[in-house]
Amino acid sequence: MTAPLMTPEDVTAHFTRASGDFTFARWGRPIVPVVFGVDDATLEIVKGAIEAVVSLAGHKMAETDPELGANLMVFFFRDWDELLGVPKLGEMIPDLDPLVARLKAGGATNYRAFRFDDQNAIQACFTFVCMQGAMVDQPAETIALTQAVQAILLWSDTAFATKSPLALLPEGQTILRPEIAGLIKAAYDPVLPVAADDASHALRIFARMQVHATSDTTPH
Repeated sequence: MTAPLMTPEDVTAHFTRASGDFTFARWGRPIVPVVFGVDDATLEIVKGAIEAVVSLAGHKMAETDPELGANLMVFFFRDWDELLGVPKLGEMIPDLDPLVARLKAGGATNYRAFRFDDQNAIQACFTFVCMQGAMVDQPAETIALTQAVQAILLWSDTAFATKSPLALLPEGQTILRPEIAGLIKAAYDPVLPVAADDASHALRIFARMQVHATSDTTPH
């Protein structure tokens, strides 16, 4: 499947926040996921999606993180208030109570909180998925792949507001959109820094996308 062209402006937009600030970061350490609130079958789907996206990026996974144990924590639940009862979560997520109140008021279905190391690379990601409303009707594979994609980079808060990172093939199979797969792969090119706050970085990512061209490793 040939990746549609993505312009430098498109790349820039994926890391430009609603405030107008350009912020890019990728993981600087191997990813160690742990998933809460799902059965064994769904656990395998979620971990499989994470492994596929990490492999696409050319990044690594590990059995444990020396500082945190697990550094990609994914929580599935049916009501935002459930987070307030998770032991020690308030120690990891600052101002958890007002955050939960804000997410409830906004009708949010998912949220991510990132931590960064001294190089500004992603050190940890806490992903929260509230299984309410339309989210309940989505296939587990779709939810898992969407969350894996959104945890692999520090995207703009508006990056996927109007267009999903996934695409549905005519035969009904859901895949990562090829241009997003190409962007992820380029963003992890070792010649690029792990973090940047200047929009010129998007031009460097775009250049690496041209070098990598179309990849056959789009996860699905």
